[in-house]
Amino acid sequence: MDINGILPLWKEKGMTSHDCVFKLRKILKTKKVGHTGTLDPAVDGVLPICIGNTTKVAEYITDQGKTYEAEVAIGFSTETEDATGEMVERNPDEKKITRSQLLSALEGLTGEITQIPPMYSAVKVNGKKLYEYARAGIAVERPVRKAQIDSIELLDSAEEWTGVDIHFRIRIKCGKGTYIRTLAVQIGEALGYPAHMSELTRTQSGKFKKEDCFTLAEVEEIAQNEKIEGILKPLAYALSAFPSVEVEPAAFFAMKNGQVMDMHPLLEMNTLLVFTTNGNPFALYKKHPEKPGKMKPEKMFGLPTEDEV
Repeated sequence: MDINGILPLWKEKGMTSHDCVFKLRKILKTKKVGHTGTLDPAVDGVLPICIGNTTKVAEYITDQGKTYEAEVAIGFSTETEDATGEMVERNPDEKKITRSQLLSALEGLTGEITQIPPMYSAVKVNGKKLYEYARAGIAVERPVRKAQIDSIELLDSAEEWTGVDIHFRIRIKCGKGTYIRTLAVQIGEALGYPAHMSELTRTQSGKFKKEDCFTLAEVEEIAQNEKIEGILKPLAYALSAFPSVEVEPAAFFAMKNGQVMDMHPLLEMNTLLVFTTNGNPFALYKKHPEKPGKMKPEKMFGLPTEDEV
């Protein structure tokens, strides 16, 4: 039987996201496996994995908001902006940071901000990834990007921090494409010191939370007991951020063939609309970019099997 669904995986430290996909293909005996946003090897946390027909919607999960818990280290910066890189700049002075100073710095970095991606990142410049330039010792101009920071919560209760090296923990709710290690550097800049991100965990990705997740070892045990379907989330779960409507019988065959159709009223206020058959996603439509009042298919999922209905 084909396996279809979204696996809420807890990625452990020391593994790449691709390592997880490779291992899951062997565990689940299927090639149709894809992750929903890279986590660096030093980072652990929520990594939803799309299997089977849900690989078509991986991009929508990736686009949804994320929550992270991070430790920021004040005192020195690194070439990678996290704890894995070589030291770049060191401030050996005794430091004192008050809670009000820190909260002010965090507030100043909340909302829409700009970031310059780290040199050790997968952002492409002229068709080449920044980390490839960095490893070759080539300096290139990095693109300035916008990032949405919904909130930054200080998790430590101290009223002040003192010492040559200072550490504190924060919780960040943010949009797609935010570099938390760059945010740590920006917090340091706001306080007047070099800084880096010393630890990071992703606690939520879209609707998937830490408590929903399973480790690779747990997934392997569940798969061996032939109970893997019981922990997978269906296609509809991944698309629940969008409005949905049941396909009208008169429109079924036209929609099945992916035809351009009169725009549904729900699309006037939404970017995407899910059409369902018996409650199961059948097609994803969007406004037609060139034909006012019309809509066109963005994704087609096909009819559900008897097992999925």
